[in-house]
Amino acid sequence: MTTDRPGRTGPFAATRRQFLGLGLTLAGAAALTVAPGFQGLASAQAAVPDVAQKIADHFSAVKTMTGEFVQFGPKGEQTGGKFFLERPGKIRFNYDGASDFRVISDGQSVVILNQKMKTSDLYPLSKTPLKLLLEDHIDLSGGKVTNVKQEDDLTTIQLADKQVFGNSKITMMFDPKTYELRQWTITDAQGKDTTVMIFNTKEGVNIAADTFKIDYTANRELNTKGSSR
Repeated sequence: MTTDRPGRTGPFAATRRQFLGLGLTLAGAAALTVAPGFQGLASAQAAVPDVAQKIADHFSAVKTMTGEFVQFGPKGEQTGGKFFLERPGKIRFNYDGASDFRVISDGQSVVILNQKMKTSDLYPLSKTPLKLLLEDHIDLSGGKVTNVKQEDDLTTIQLADKQVFGNSKITMMFDPKTYELRQWTITDAQGKDTTVMIFNTKEGVNIAADTFKIDYTANRELNTKGSSR
């Protein structure tokens, strides 16, 4: 899939909340809501819709991917950069801009690095929505699919898993013909959205193994320095 780069209309100022929106929003207390026009799934035991399962199977088959992204924060903040994905469990976002942010998952943990400020935050991958995106086989059973919306040019699937990220949810948008992922939105427990659009993607590419390396020793040192300030 190759598309034109979306226009950038705002400043590339970004907060920690924005970077968390890539998939690190953790548990919260707000209830999930059903958006207008969506087909609500009445119970956790409801069967997975055929279209959702077909899309999940197709996306699961993409073992490696690279591309570019643009991210929109809850207040319209905008930033972007490049990403690298490898199943199972590995992803990296290199942000543009002077802050030199990196978000890296090595299959076990996810780290947010601000190399300019020399700060870092480390989370278990299993407790973030990224887990659903990066599984070797995306499992939609157990009531994870809360809503499905089918349109001529877009298929939208909402996923939730309270055991993973509480009452936050992830909304994924796919091309209805090719099943290619176009964007996703993380809605946190306060109802604030962070959207990530991907484009200029390439699948089945070779990615250097150290792309997803997390330096846990350096991360501990950064956390220690940060806590002493």
